[in-house]
Amino acid sequence: MENNERYIDKLAKYILISIGIILIGGICWYFRSILIYILVAVVVSLIAKPIMGTLQSISIKGHRAPDWLLAALTLLFLMVTFMSILTLIVPIVSNIIKGISLESIENAARNMAVPLGDFNEFLRKTFPKLGSGFRVEIALIQEVQKLFDPSTVSSVIGSAASFFTNLGVGIFSVVFISFFFIKDDGLFTNIIAALVPDKHESNAAAAISDIGHLLSRYFIGVFVEIMGVAIINFLGLWIIARLGLNAALGIAFLTGILNVIPYIGPLIGGFIGTILGLTLKYSSAVPIGLDINFWLFTAILIAIFCFTQLIDNFLYQPVIYSTSIKAKPLEIFIVLLIAGHLAGPLGMIIAIPSYTAIRVIAFRFFRHIKAINRLIPSERLITLKDTENENN
Repeated sequence: MENNERYIDKLAKYILISIGIILIGGICWYFRSILIYILVAVVVSLIAKPIMGTLQSISIKGHRAPDWLLAALTLLFLMVTFMSILTLIVPIVSNIIKGISLESIENAARNMAVPLGDFNEFLRKTFPKLGSGFRVEIALIQEVQKLFDPSTVSSVIGSAASFFTNLGVGIFSVVFISFFFIKDDGLFTNIIAALVPDKHESNAAAAISDIGHLLSRYFIGVFVEIMGVAIINFLGLWIIARLGLNAALGIAFLTGILNVIPYIGPLIGGFIGTILGLTLKYSSAVPIGLDINFWLFTAILIAIFCFTQLIDNFLYQPVIYSTSIKAKPLEIFIVLLIAGHLAGPLGMIIAIPSYTAIRVIAFRFFRHIKAINRLIPSERLITLKDTENENN
């Protein structure tokens, strides 16, 4: 009888916990826009953390500026940097899009028809289902036309109108929340600590400190990776392929942004960059690009993107992934595969930060479990001891 009562008590406890989780999940879903603002503000504060720390270390005659002023200066610096990049790149990309008119695309298809003749013949013989009239340049140009079709652009603008309607509220909310997270480094920790039971409060605070330290380095590393990939591609497209300053800058920026998507992002960026480079060269009224045959110019474009990808794989990514979040390449690869299968490219983008948080929480709260101890040894985590050593 006593065992049955204990079983019923445990069952009731688990039911109540499940109901609580469902209620919390429903509340989070209902207020998801507010949670997104908070999460974006947390990311901004993590990126701003080194800048704020540097400003706090500056003192004049033993006096240091108040934290609210340093937080405002840090936030202002990030906003000016972001807006400067945006105002520099957006007009260039916009001009590239405007320059690719329907007439110029058709002109590019005609210019590429001759060098692709033998290749088209090979494809038609190898894949009879393509049909006797198949031409690869027409297929590619049709895809480019879809991207720059006025009706497509109009629909995109129309669907984005509702987003931009709330953009002002979103930006103000993120800036306002970020200011307080930057000003008070322990604010987010205190909020989370207030939500957990007292017996887990110290572990929760330590976990948040570890996660913040790791993700701060990760997000800064990702920004450096974007800029590094964009700069190498820009130099290659401008100096080697001779595509011109604006075209090279626009394509390089696009490939840098797409590189954020692990594994498939560089492939997509390289493919789009090659197609845009060829389209701009063969559709422009003014001669641009190296004065060489079609296949050699295509090979040069592909070689530029491949060289950048090698630099990214062997230099940028090992530093960002292995050093910043203390994870082995095999871990990252498996996590990205699972995230890509579950949520596609978006899942792959948020996979590494999410995995970092889960790994730290698992180590802090479940280190007594053998599997956790084996998979996540303590020496591979940035713990509070590392933070103390850096401060000293």
